Amino acid sequence: MREKLATLVLMTAALVACTAHKQPAVETLKPGAAAYQLKVPLGLDLEAASYSVPQENPLTEAKLKLGRRLYFDKALSSNNTLSCASCHLPEKGFADPRQFSLGVHGQKGGRQAPALINRAFSRKQFWDGRAASLEVQALGPIMNPIEMARPNMKSVVSRLEKDASYVAAFKAAFLAEGGAINDITISRALASFERSIMSGNSPYDRFTQLKDSSAMSESAQRGYHLFLGKANCASCHVGFNFTDESYHNLGLGVNAKKPDLGRYAISKLDGQQGAFKTPTLREIANTAPYMNDGSLKTLEEVIEFYDKGCRENKWLSAKIKPLGLTTQEKQDLVEFLKALSGEVVWYGKDEDLKHAAAQSRYGVGKM
Repeated sequence: MREKLATLVLMTAALVACTAHKQPAVETLKPGAAAYQLKVPLGLDLEAASYSVPQENPLTEAKLKLGRRLYFDKALSSNNTLSCASCHLPEKGFADPRQFSLGVHGQKGGRQAPALINRAFSRKQFWDGRAASLEVQALGPIMNPIEMARPNMKSVVSRLEKDASYVAAFKAAFLAEGGAINDITISRALASFERSIMSGNSPYDRFTQLKDSSAMSESAQRGYHLFLGKANCASCHVGFNFTDESYHNLGLGVNAKKPDLGRYAISKLDGQQGAFKTPTLREIANTAPYMNDGSLKTLEEVIEFYDKGCRENKWLSAKIKPLGLTTQEKQDLVEFLKALSGEVVWYGKDEDLKHAAAQSRYGVGKM
């Protein structure tokens, strides 16, 4: 058993090395700013090549504090009914338990809201990668006509400028910019907060990093072996964040009358029709439903889908093939996936949990 465990750990190290060449994150502070060190759970790596902080948007506590306030503020929406947290719920791994999120006036989107955890290790954002950074992504939902439905960022700026406490907060966060409230500073504050949302310290991390053989059940350990081998999961779900950050066609919705062409709509590259970004598997047991269309409700359904070779179509990923898993192997895989859920952290978490507990105590509702 020890030899098998050692082999698994070595295989994981090799997979991580393929996607995480060491290099320092780019972060240059401006005059008057104080650097903020993110709290990183066990298993994550801030020295990985996939992690970066834009030179023009270094992390500071004032910026994180402002970004957190904006994230939970329903004033960003056109009718003051939705915040970022309405579709990316902290208690649900910063994902949405509904198949499709509801925008202002109850409008439904066409894709499942991606989990926001560990976005600091991802460059392009959204299922189709249309946003080049978290800064670009942050403004998308605000002006999306079926999400927050703001007609333009000027209306958001006008709303924030009327609040003296926001004016003071922007001055503290963006001293070098003269405390300006505009689309750039709003996006930078939100992106800074989103970079603090991380998941790690899972049973898997304790098993591989701390060499704690009791951290995962025997079933989960067998599932780990399948994940790396027969089930072929690690061909796409690679590295410590379990994603190759690439796009693959699994056949979901591509044969519909009005197919969602995914990455192709952005890249215009033939072969990327119906291809969507590989999501992280961190917190996967807590972020159902699954896939870009939210059509699979349980991990068991996900495993069955892959076992059958997904859904045949002209552009199906070459990495997809029927797996021929046994009933026991499917259950072992599910147990391993559950072992990827651990500790979710974000800036201001302790204060938010106290606030949520107080609301629940007085019957106000959840955070």
